[in-house]
Amino acid sequence: MTGTTRVRYVKKDHVARVTLDRPDVLNAMDLRMHEELAEIWDDVEADDEVRVAVLTGAGDRAFSVGQDLKERARRDAGGTPASSFGSRGQPGWPRLTERFGLSKPVVARIDGYALGGGLELALACDLAIASDRSVFGLPEARLGLVPGAGGVFRLIRQLPQKVAMGYLLTGRRFDAATAHAYGLLNEVVPADRLDECVARWVADLTTAAPLSVRAIKEAALRSVDLPLPDAFTATYPWEERRRGSDDAAEGPRAFAEKRAPVWSGH
Repeated sequence: MTGTTRVRYVKKDHVARVTLDRPDVLNAMDLRMHEELAEIWDDVEADDEVRVAVLTGAGDRAFSVGQDLKERARRDAGGTPASSFGSRGQPGWPRLTERFGLSKPVVARIDGYALGGGLELALACDLAIASDRSVFGLPEARLGLVPGAGGVFRLIRQLPQKVAMGYLLTGRRFDAATAHAYGLLNEVVPADRLDECVARWVADLTTAAPLSVRAIKEAALRSVDLPLPDAFTATYPWEERRRGSDDAAEGPRAFAEKRAPVWSGH
């Protein structure tokens, strides 16, 4: 993407690779990075050749340590109003943490620190794979802040309540094994096997029918808080597209003909 300096963005073989690229500050996210990311997520959604996105941080020390607090301090000193939950009205909105309609799966590749907004990004991804040296936490309570990019709301949904409250209210950190044990991660592997592990997940995602993946993601996330009978009767736009698509016929046809399916995405 022309002019991108905070984020590297590469598309190849149906995969969009999005790399937070400020390793000197542990991939802390400033407003310019958020602006670049918004353009990238727009493109990921719009490009039908992209079937999956992989989000990671540059270097081997951090996925991201979250908000650039030095920038925040300068903005506070300049009289910028304090922020709260969500990013509406701020650069880069809607950020990934609020892109509830993003239909492509996003995989977090985590190596090192995933703290504050970095953990909030990981919580917003559909899958997460981490190295065994990764460290997680929401330190906002210790900084006079709140996990405003969804950490409060997602952690309480993705962990048992008292476990989530323990981490939210104290800012304590936890390791990759703990994150995996509670279901926040799909896999934990040694750092030298991280790319291999991510590649296996990406291969499975890109082999699957793209419209099925989008329909399943939409239905799963939109129905999670619905009563079960309502989930069955709700309308899911991507499922409407999948049901009438060429790919819906291609899968059974390829199975009957004992060959690999060829997905058109239509």
